[in-house]
Amino acid sequence: MATVGFIGLGHMGAPMASNLLAAGHDLRVFDIMTASVEKLAAEGAQPMDSAAHIFSESVDVLITMLPSSPHVESLYVTETALLDVIPSSTLVIECSTIAPDMAKKVAAAAKEKNIALIDAPVSGGTAGAVAGTLTFMVGGEAAALEQAQTYLSVMGKNVFHAGDNGAGQVAKICNNMLLAIHMIGTAETLQLGINDGLDPKVLSEIMKQSSGNNWSLQLYNPVPGVMDNVPAANEYDGGFMVDLMAKDLGLALEAALSTQSATPMGSLARSLYKTHSIAGNGKLDFSSIYKMFGDS
Repeated sequence: MATVGFIGLGHMGAPMASNLLAAGHDLRVFDIMTASVEKLAAEGAQPMDSAAHIFSESVDVLITMLPSSPHVESLYVTETALLDVIPSSTLVIECSTIAPDMAKKVAAAAKEKNIALIDAPVSGGTAGAVAGTLTFMVGGEAAALEQAQTYLSVMGKNVFHAGDNGAGQVAKICNNMLLAIHMIGTAETLQLGINDGLDPKVLSEIMKQSSGNNWSLQLYNPVPGVMDNVPAANEYDGGFMVDLMAKDLGLALEAALSTQSATPMGSLARSLYKTHSIAGNGKLDFSSIYKMFGDS
């Protein structure tokens, strides 16, 4: 088995790291949130007191899952400058959702040091991270992806090679823009039915078997009491935060501007999620957008 470094143990990173540990890999972990590190240490991971300390011994692969572009740039290039200490024998799998241009910048900096780096953002939510059924959207060289398959297959069930570095990020922000749009549409549609006297469970089942069917209805219903084991059943705690969805929609808007693409639905979705965040809901799961339409 391999020695794996993992940085970023949030809602997604922690279960991804746990699956690698369960698969028998030696795991060296770091996060500024010490509680996350301690939890993985209790499972058998080796806690590190800094990101650079991960490389005090040989590491086969480094996986990072960070909140945003500035965090990735700071870790790899500027403040921490981790690329200065990563040996060329280490494969880097960068799973954060960031701007495509930032992914290209970090990959170019890695290439100058003969370090193989792929961007591999994920889809599937926290449930997918726990179950090891994530979808990876990969940008980078085919040879590096082939080397990464051993680790990606532990954390997910679908791996797509989108293209060169940055392409994985483009695929991810397109996916999340659509996710935001159909979550908002699902939330407002279900509330319309409720307001007109329909049971949201019944309406959900009808639409799941009809042309309105979508992922939010199938796996992530935003109405409390309709579906078990989703954030809506737990006061929207956990899952994919509103602030992160607003961030991703901002990345989609930047991409639309740079390519002169018309994305009116995406722009509206970003405005609604930003408004929802400003109203004090930024740390709730993104399905809490239902609160904008419902009584809960």
